[in-house]
Amino acid sequence: MRILRQTPPPNSEQPHGRRHTLRVAVAAVAFLVPQVPYARSADAVGQVEEIKGEAFADANGQHRSLERASPLYVGDNVGTGAAARLKMRLGEDTTVRLGERAHLVIDQFLLATTGEISLESGPMLYDRPSGSRRIPMQIRSSYALIAVRGTRFFAGPSNGVFGVFAEEGTVVVSGGGGEVTLQAGQGTNLASPGSMPTAPVLWGKERISAAFASVQ
Repeated sequence: MRILRQTPPPNSEQPHGRRHTLRVAVAAVAFLVPQVPYARSADAVGQVEEIKGEAFADANGQHRSLERASPLYVGDNVGTGAAARLKMRLGEDTTVRLGERAHLVIDQFLLATTGEISLESGPMLYDRPSGSRRIPMQIRSSYALIAVRGTRFFAGPSNGVFGVFAEEGTVVVSGGGGEVTLQAGQGTNLASPGSMPTAPVLWGKERISAAFASVQ
């Protein structure tokens, strides 16, 4: 018995033709999708809430200009320009304000669990709502290690030295082999990196106002 082999008509779609059509379609889609210059695989740990002047974040060799609602990530080196002010929210209810020419690195931040920040320069105000759940938090700088037990404190240049002031709660400041615990209304001075913090004293109204004005 003779088997006849059918030849498809010239206009029928061959497998090779289908593959060619698919390649063209994929290329077209790739052309239409916009290229994203910066992408992060990790989830954001916070965002910018308020900004005045220039602020930016550097991470993994990439520079990002910040604006309102910009996301923030672990590893970001956040900085501000001259006369700038920046308010950031980290996690659920932690607020950090930076004044001009400040540099801060978000070393670690687990939502509602723990955090660690490096303040490299400039003034900073740390704030959490009264009565909020305690989160173990450390602020590192070349002057001191600050263990946060309070809900609102200032750290940065003040009266020609590096000052730390607790407005609410308690703050433990360690440096130069010494340690002091600040209660609400008290502050301490560190004259230079590696020096010991001075004994806690009540800060005057003018000094407190000047410190807060440098970040707001």
